[in-house]
Amino acid sequence: MKSAVSFDENYWRGRYATGRTGWDAGAVTPPLRDYFNQLGPDYARRILIPGAGNAYEAEYLHGLGFSQVFVADLAPEPLAALQQRVPGFPAAHLLQQDFFELPATPPYDLIVEQTFFCALAPHLRPAYARQCAHLLQPGGTLAGLLFDTDFGPATEPPFGGTREEYRTYFEPYFDFVHFDTATNSLRPRQGRELFISLRRKLVL
Repeated sequence: MKSAVSFDENYWRGRYATGRTGWDAGAVTPPLRDYFNQLGPDYARRILIPGAGNAYEAEYLHGLGFSQVFVADLAPEPLAALQQRVPGFPAAHLLQQDFFELPATPPYDLIVEQTFFCALAPHLRPAYARQCAHLLQPGGTLAGLLFDTDFGPATEPPFGGTREEYRTYFEPYFDFVHFDTATNSLRPRQGRELFISLRRKLVL
């Protein structure tokens, strides 16, 4: 059911202002840390982290040497927090924009999913999958974590779901490289997360 609440910039600024940031792990999560560590030396690949929040993933990738990491968020507060923590992070790569309005040129090589999907109103999930495919170059990767759990009735984020549901959104656009329970989630999330690695189809 579509929520009557608009999860817009003001909504998210309000959550930061009141400390309602339960998604914030305070550091890059182990599944993504381990994934980043095996990405290899192509440090010029274009990487997008949408709905990035405090963007610990961007901070970690920047520390590894990746120079083309972009973070997008509706709220300015988390982008400012990243800039303060990592003064060397390019200011031009901090995008206070709506994910669904981001341009696809030049395309990205990798999109990182970390608690953005669950923050979207569920009726936007098909559009999320379509936009990820639109932003990625053919053969590009969407990788990250999705909650594989039912949070029960909810009128605001986070919203849960199941892997069977998620498949219906991604199958039109992606080949499934990995789509299974994460083995090294944070303790409160153990057994409740999927780690996904999806390759954008060469032809849509």
